[in-house]
Amino acid sequence: MSRDEAAVDVPGSGPEPVPGAGPVTAGGARQPRALWTLGLFRSELSITFRRWRTLALLAVLAAVPVLVGVAVKIETSDGSTIGGGGEGGPAFIAQITNNGLFLVFTALAATLPFFLPMAIGVIAGDAVAGEANAGTLRYLLVAPAGRTRLLLAKYATTLTFCLVATLVVAVSALVTGAILFPLGEVTTISGTRMSFGEGLLRALLIALVVAASLVGVAALGLFVSTLTSSGIAAMATTVGLLITVQILDQIPQLHALHPYFFSHYWLSFADLMREPVYWDDLVRNLQMQGLYAAVFGSAAWARFGAKDIMA
Repeated sequence: MSRDEAAVDVPGSGPEPVPGAGPVTAGGARQPRALWTLGLFRSELSITFRRWRTLALLAVLAAVPVLVGVAVKIETSDGSTIGGGGEGGPAFIAQITNNGLFLVFTALAATLPFFLPMAIGVIAGDAVAGEANAGTLRYLLVAPAGRTRLLLAKYATTLTFCLVATLVVAVSALVTGAILFPLGEVTTISGTRMSFGEGLLRALLIALVVAASLVGVAALGLFVSTLTSSGIAAMATTVGLLITVQILDQIPQLHALHPYFFSHYWLSFADLMREPVYWDDLVRNLQMQGLYAAVFGSAAWARFGAKDIMA
C-alpha cells in the first residue's frame, strides 16, 4: 500500500486509536473531529504533490511561458514586431517585447484552453479511481474519514492544485519576462497606463480568476473519477470531455449552446486589463463555474455515497 498515513484496523484486535479522531461510539465507530478532517486534507495534499506525475505536470506548465518568451525573443531579435491578440495568436503577445509583464497574461491565455485543464483533469480524474485501482480506497474508508469528508478532502486538494498550477505558470512567465524583456508601466487594453506595481496586482488577480475558472473542470473530473475503478480511464475520459467541449464551443451552428459550456468565458480574464474593468463576462464565467461545481460535485457525492467499494 502506497499510503504512509493509512492505518487499518487488524481484524480481531479492535479499533486502533487514530490521532485527532473523536471518541469511540457504542458501535465501535469513531467520530471524526475537525482536526482529523484537516489532517486528512493535509495528507491528500502531501500525497498529491509528492507524486512524480504531479511534479511532471507542473514542470510542463512552467516550461510553456519559457518557450513562448524565447520564441518571441528570437522572432523579434532583428527589431521586427510580432503580431497577436486576434485569432492568430494568444492575447497580449504583441505587447511582450515592450513589457515583460505581458508574458504573464500571454502565458495564461496560451495554457488555459488546453494545458491547465488537462493537468486538472489528470489530477481530478485520478482522485478516487486511482485509489480504487491501487486498492487503498477501502482502507481509507476504514479510518474515521467518512465518504463525504474524503470526497471533500480530495476536491479541496484538486482545487489547491488548480491554484498552484496557475501560479506556477504566472511566476514562470514573470521571471522569464523579466529576464528577456524590459519591465515598466503597463498600458491597458483601453489605452490608459498604470504603474508596474498595479500591473503586478492585476496579474495576480488574473491568475486567481484563471484558477477559479477551473473549478468546474475539477468537479467534472471528480465525478468521472467516481464512475470507474481505473485511474487511467478516468483521466482519459475527463481530458476527452474537455477537448470535446472546446471543439463544440468553436462550432458556429451551436452558438445558442456556447454560453452554457464551462470553457466559453475562460478568456474573459482579459477584461481585467481594461479601464474601467468590464465585469459582465467575468461574473458570467464565475457563475458558470459555480454551477458546474454544484451539479457535478453533487453528482460525485451521490455516486460515491452509493458506490460499492470493492478495493
